[in-house]
Formats: sequence, C-alpha cells, structure tokens
Amino acid sequence: MGRGGVFLDRDGTINEQMGYINHIERFVLLPGVVEAVKILNNNEIPVFIVTNQSGLARGYFPPELLDEVHDKMTSLFVAAGAKIDGIYVCPHHPEAKEEVYRLSCDCRKPKSGLLKRAALEHAIDLTASYVVGDRWSDLKAAANVKAKGILVLTGYGRGDYKYIGPGQKIKPDYVAENLNLAVAWILEDMKRRGV
Repeated sequence: MGRGGVFLDRDGTINEQMGYINHIERFVLLPGVVEAVKILNNNEIPVFIVTNQSGLARGYFPPELLDEVHDKMTSLFVAAGAKIDGIYVCPHHPEAKEEVYRLSCDCRKPKSGLLKRAALEHAIDLTASYVVGDRWSDLKAAANVKAKGILVLTGYGRGDYKYIGPGQKIKPDYVAENLNLAVAWILEDMKRRGV
C-alpha cells in the first residue's frame, strides 16, 4: 500500500454551504477547518480539494470568480500556517448553458476523474486514501476508487444522512459531526491500518 491522501469536498465541507458561491463574500470557511487541515499537514498527509462547480457551466458566475474564491481559500489557509496540496475542479454539466462546459465528463463526482488525476499527479494510492464530503456523491466517488468515504454532517450532510442515506447501497465508512472529527478518525484509522 502506497502513500494515502485526504480528498476534501469544498462547499459544505470546508466552507459554508450557500448554494452557488456567486460572490466572493459568500465564501466563508467553517469553524475549525484550518486547524483540521493543519493536523493533516503536521502528519505529512497530502490534502486535496475535489469539487464539482456546475455553477460555471450554468452561467451563474464566471471562471474569474472561481479563481478568486480559490485564491481567497488558499490565502486563508496559508495565513494560518496550513496548506492544500492541490485543487481539482469539475466545471462540467451535461445540460450546461455555456457550451464549452456542456459534456458528460469523467470528473463530475460521483465519477472518479478528479481523484484519479490528483493521485497520478501526486503519486497517491487511492486505496490508502480518504474522501470527506457532505453528499452521497462524495461517498460514491470514494467507493469508485476503493478509498474510504466519510460523511460530514455540515452543509447538506445532516439532511443527506437522514433522508438520502437510508436508500443508498453505499454507506459511509464513518459519519463525523464536522471536518475536525473526521480528521481525528482518519488518523486513528491510518494507525489501525498501518498506512
């Protein structure tokens, strides 16, 4: 088993779920996420953001705003002494208003293209990795690459857990109140697995 990483969903997992982030002021980090990422950094575990951003495809905001949001996110982490090793975005949607983004891709979660690309670029063993998110699409993406899937109850998580989860074949490996508790479980699980 090679080096594992932690793949974080963005909206609802590390920042407040506000629907589409169509203005920079709508991007607000959730409490404790910087500390959670720092713990992963201190344990030399690579951290990646993997996010579907169909608002781009739907014409709700321009690519420049997405870049601005990610610049803000990165600078907030850096200012607090934390780092994200890579940001991977799916801007596609099969019914996109913007033709350039209108396709059925392999990167829109629950498909695994973003995870595979990050793994290839950073020499990550996905079977030794963890995907953390607030939607079942994150858990399905994890299952598609044999990573462990963790559902956080922030963002859409609590509602998905109560109303979507019972009808799903794929179940989370762990359910955490927030990212901090997810990270604590990941460290314990890595110890148990000898990863």
